[in-house]
Amino acid sequence: MKPLLIIETGHAFADIIETQCDFSDMIAQRMPSELPIVKVDAMGGEKPQSPEQYSGVVLTGSHAMVSDKEAWSEATAQWLREAVAADLPVFGICYGHQLLAHALGGESDYNPKGAEIGTFAIHTTAAAQDDPLFCDLPKEFAAQTSHSQSALKLPANAVALANNSHENHHAFRFGRHAWGVQFHPEFNAQTMSAYTKHQANKLADEAATLAAITETPEAERLLQRFGEYVLQFNQQKYSKLK
Repeated sequence: MKPLLIIETGHAFADIIETQCDFSDMIAQRMPSELPIVKVDAMGGEKPQSPEQYSGVVLTGSHAMVSDKEAWSEATAQWLREAVAADLPVFGICYGHQLLAHALGGESDYNPKGAEIGTFAIHTTAAAQDDPLFCDLPKEFAAQTSHSQSALKLPANAVALANNSHENHHAFRFGRHAWGVQFHPEFNAQTMSAYTKHQANKLADEAATLAAITETPEAERLLQRFGEYVLQFNQQKYSKLK
């Protein structure tokens, strides 16, 4: 079994890494145990191998901004284009979601409505009913959010899967199996509370935001569903090769 690649586009705040863990570890903990995992720190200058060496890829969130178009980020965008062309299952989270949209011809930049921080209701679209990952989600589910930028324009032919009053594109799919989600399925309530306290200066009412934070089991299950999808997809590919 080829490993699942986790591309680190950034890292959590130091105190969160110390008391909980980093983004990539949160993601790995939600993957099926039988799926081998490797990590590449793209922000730190590491480069992944060719997409054919992996069973799938997850891109983490980041404190960086896609619109800055830093060299490491643009190189990762080029790798993503190659990964999608190679039919590799892709799952981008927050920055990874925005970078995927940018890489495939969409537009990512600051959301004109400002930052979205806390636990919020997300609404699935009609297209989500036929999506391999989103089909079992309720029409409304809670998710953790922490972002200032968004995928303002989706790539041509992308399918919008989720939104809310703040964010038009909380999730999308491109092609068969390249997904981006603006929300954080790797975050639990403890992580969201810590992130909220770090960004109190962006909030109108920190106490109210903290009080509204809840666990988000439906959103968190998406990562496990993606891991299961990767396993199934690669098993089918192997069977065909035999």
